[in-house]
Amino acid sequence: MSRAGRASLQQFSVSGLAAAVLAEDGTVESWADTARDLLGWTAEQTCGRPARELLADPDAWPGPVERCARPGWEGEVTLRHVDGSEVPVGLRVLTLHDRADARGRAHARRSRLVLGARAELLHLWRQSHSLVEGLFTQQRIGLAVFDPEMRIVRSNLSLLSYTGVPDDLDGLRLKAVAQPEDAAELERWLHLIMTTGEPVLGATLRVRTLEDPRQGRLLSMSGFRLQSPRGQLMGTAAAFTDITEQEQAGRRLKLLHRATAILGAELSAPRTCEDLARVLVPDFADRVLVGLAEEVLRGDEPVVNRDGELLVTRTAVVGADPGLLPTRGRVTVRPRGGPEPHGGGVLADLPDPDAPGPDEDAPGSAARHWTPHMPGAHSALSAPLRARGAFLGTVTLWRTGVSAPYGREDLALLEEIAARAGLAVDNARRFHREHRAAVSLQRSLLPPATASSAAVETASLYLPAGAGGGGVSGDWFDVIPLSSARIGLVVGDVVGHGLQATVTMGRLRTAVRTLADLDLDPEELLSHLDDLVTQLDVATSDEGRHQARESLGATCLYAVYDPVTRRCAFSSAGHPPPALVTPDGDVHYVEVHPGPPLGVSSLPFEPVEITVPPGSVLALYTDGLIEPGRGDIDHGMAELRRALRATDPVRRPLAATVEHFRASLPDEPLSDDVTLLLARTRAIAAGDTAAWTLAPDPASVPQARELALGQLDAWGLDAMAFTTELVTSELITNAVRYGGGGPVELRLTRADTLICEVSDLSSTQPRMRRARATDEGGRGLYLVAQLTERWGSRYTRRGKTIWTEQVRAPPGAEAWL
Repeated sequence: MSRAGRASLQQFSVSGLAAAVLAEDGTVESWADTARDLLGWTAEQTCGRPARELLADPDAWPGPVERCARPGWEGEVTLRHVDGSEVPVGLRVLTLHDRADARGRAHARRSRLVLGARAELLHLWRQSHSLVEGLFTQQRIGLAVFDPEMRIVRSNLSLLSYTGVPDDLDGLRLKAVAQPEDAAELERWLHLIMTTGEPVLGATLRVRTLEDPRQGRLLSMSGFRLQSPRGQLMGTAAAFTDITEQEQAGRRLKLLHRATAILGAELSAPRTCEDLARVLVPDFADRVLVGLAEEVLRGDEPVVNRDGELLVTRTAVVGADPGLLPTRGRVTVRPRGGPEPHGGGVLADLPDPDAPGPDEDAPGSAARHWTPHMPGAHSALSAPLRARGAFLGTVTLWRTGVSAPYGREDLALLEEIAARAGLAVDNARRFHREHRAAVSLQRSLLPPATASSAAVETASLYLPAGAGGGGVSGDWFDVIPLSSARIGLVVGDVVGHGLQATVTMGRLRTAVRTLADLDLDPEELLSHLDDLVTQLDVATSDEGRHQARESLGATCLYAVYDPVTRRCAFSSAGHPPPALVTPDGDVHYVEVHPGPPLGVSSLPFEPVEITVPPGSVLALYTDGLIEPGRGDIDHGMAELRRALRATDPVRRPLAATVEHFRASLPDEPLSDDVTLLLARTRAIAAGDTAAWTLAPDPASVPQARELALGQLDAWGLDAMAFTTELVTSELITNAVRYGGGGPVELRLTRADTLICEVSDLSSTQPRMRRARATDEGGRGLYLVAQLTERWGSRYTRRGKTIWTEQVRAPPGAEAWL
């Protein structure tokens, strides 16, 4: 029988198929029980009767008999059930062998075996058969039937259609063609299906052949158990779909998204290159080299020489020993004598694993990028890092070992990642340039790290924020000499980061110095500074309308220390309180009653005044020191107290304490500027100060000169007698004439300079003017200004004080004339 005939018979090879034997004349010779189940007629009722009586339409006879007489006939007829209903039945007629007698002679009659089933069941059987045949002949989905021993008994050509798989897999186990671990994984799934009976949907398997053990193909398998009608295990059927391309496309997209999320997170060109290299290994490359132009690493624009070449420095290497790669290389940015190209990537196949990469200097070479030799590599990719038309560097990838060679899709992906990396590197470069300018400007506006005066000895620490914190911010500190040997200590923090914050800091620092020169009380100085910030917070547009802009708020702490009285006055605008380390080693914070930050409201600021023991250390700081990771400020202040107690700045050099804090900060870039100002207080001894109260009478002028000369003689400053006598005479004369009629106070102080102060009850500030030749007066303050190092006046609670400072003469010096 032909293959087509055998396939056609399969539709009747089911249990419960109705069967009957018809004689040559059409009578029923044999009637099976399955025929009774189909039509309800028993063998006694049908045997010996004409088959035409079973037809629903007996008048249609002899048509069915003629068809049944043809061997191998197959078709449909309508039969009559015992209850009178009609049953459409599909029939298949087979000719039986001739029956012979005892002598071996054949009878003349021939019998027919008729097989039948309900027509609707036959339709389903035919559909199922067509479905199975269609599945095994199509080429898009791989199909396989495994027996209980996991041998392939039937498969189509798409099961494993790649290198190393024979066309005919029948009778083989998968381990005969696939890698042992891959075959074991598939058989594990098949065993699970056969033992549990639960189907498996979408199991992912990677299959690599014995001949090609590289990446192979990624398959999605779905399978179910096969069993006979009696429940006997027959094996497993499985469908395989090749999802390698989809998986690779998904991996490329995932890699692109991950690279996009990671690149640009650091505003540092070297860190960005390291992030780029790490994101590519091992998912996309085995080894990666990233090189940048040296100018880019410095924050400058890359410089291409006249030959169109750019010097590239090795910046990041992942997956290889950096010693295998040169530290520098040259990149051809544009062909000689030709226009600058758009700058696509380069795909290089290296058949010999030990062969070097493409020769960059060879005429007509396609490699325009730095592709140095990489031992063991069989495939390489290289793409430029570009931004705003500028060539910043290159990224080069290699694959080694059993990794699949790169393709055009991989090159397109690398070019896309490199384009985004180029933007990130350029942003980091531009930020580095701005950060460098801001730090340079910031440091130029700050005072020296150490200083010494009659009032205090200072040491300071300033560290700018790194890229992760948004760049340098507006922290500043200052040590401002005031009149009468007093000193002003200030520390502040401007809101925001970057060059704008630095410029704002410079404005505020200048304003504080200007206001401090007026000898204002701390709370009054902060009030004026608050007005200034409020005015800076509003800009006028070209049309004359006022418009709000980004807030220029800031915090500030201002302190004035007087070494004569040993009193220190504080006032705070939203700034953390200063710490005071007393000579006995105790550390506590001064309760300064902080007001609102500058530019927030017009509320007044409260002053706080304390007595500071000589030799104490004041610690002024910004929040970057006590909140290094934006943590709990109370915890940070407690840590600062412990650190000050441990370093003992009262007995040890202040520079040692500053270095301790510098070393305690984390190595990674700071999230905010860190500023610390330490000031060890000094006191002017009582014997270095002399004060007298004089009557508002012209007779007090010669008395004041005598008192001043006597005190200078007691101090051994006779060399300064002439100048001091003249200055005292002029100041006392003005106080007697214009001081409001009250008592006049004269005070001399011997510090690092000689200070002369005259106080009266008038609130009118003195004004120096240029006297005409015919004027009899008006030259006093001019003479004072010419004879002293500094002079000025300040308001007091009871009037004003005019003060002068003279550089002290060395011992044994002659009198100044």
